[in-house]
Amino acid sequence: MDSLSRLIRLARLEGVVDVRCLLAGHYASNHPAAAPGAVPFHLVLDGSCTVTTGAVSIELSRGDLLLLPHGDAHRVSAAGPDLPTTVEQGAGFVTRQTVGAEPTLDLFCGHYLFGPGAGALLFRLMPSAVEVSLDPAALELAEVLRTEARFNGPGTAAIVAALLDALLGMALRSRPDQRLGTPALWTAMGDDALGRAISAVVDRPSEKWTIDRLAAEASMSRATFVRHFTARTGSTVATVLTTIRMMAAADLLLHSEQSVAQVARAVGYHSESSFTEAFRAALGTSPSTHRKIAASGPPTTS
Repeated sequence: MDSLSRLIRLARLEGVVDVRCLLAGHYASNHPAAAPGAVPFHLVLDGSCTVTTGAVSIELSRGDLLLLPHGDAHRVSAAGPDLPTTVEQGAGFVTRQTVGAEPTLDLFCGHYLFGPGAGALLFRLMPSAVEVSLDPAALELAEVLRTEARFNGPGTAAIVAALLDALLGMALRSRPDQRLGTPALWTAMGDDALGRAISAVVDRPSEKWTIDRLAAEASMSRATFVRHFTARTGSTVATVLTTIRMMAAADLLLHSEQSVAQVARAVGYHSESSFTEAFRAALGTSPSTHRKIAASGPPTTS
């Protein structure tokens, strides 16, 4: 499995559609900050709308997917006349639709759920807004999502979740010209040289990774590697290295029977106390407490 797929799988995400909007007129909806364990998204299949978060306004049009990895409060709006709408509760999600007019905006609003640990670290490595213009293959998948949304019956929630997972993977692997120009780990993973170094850590977190060794993996000098890495990821080498290791550790604590000491060694720490200190700094809790919390199940949101 490639490194990007491995990191996405470690996060154990579940995509959920909250509301589908089929609108022809004015629309405005305020979204509060997301609950812990949830990352909002908005997917436009037709028409256009504006998402405003803080002082930033992002224009979305057909084929655009916006992810808000830090769960910031935001407002979604669309211009047009004030027209009446209806709200219908389906088996999978709510549909809001303009009455008596052909919709010009087809918008899916939802969120990705993730459990404590690896998922939180995955989204922490992303910028506050990730906007992607879907390529033709992803758009075809989005059309399948639209078809399933029309049905909105038994099995819809499970099928939609699988489609949203696939769309997220396609978005994260998208080309730089498809994305908002913010540096992130994902842009670096698409770079042949930096990608080799990052993949090596994802595949073998137990090994002793130094900047010099990572630079050698990327066939660069130390100074060039550090400069390129920071520019492409927006993070330091140490931050990304520790985050990847803690993602692997968080997953092992929940999905294996290994002791804390064994998990520590599996992600490159020969001292259990050093590992515990690093884990607590990354996730705000000890490895043993994380295992208990995570075992109680992922969070749910309405």
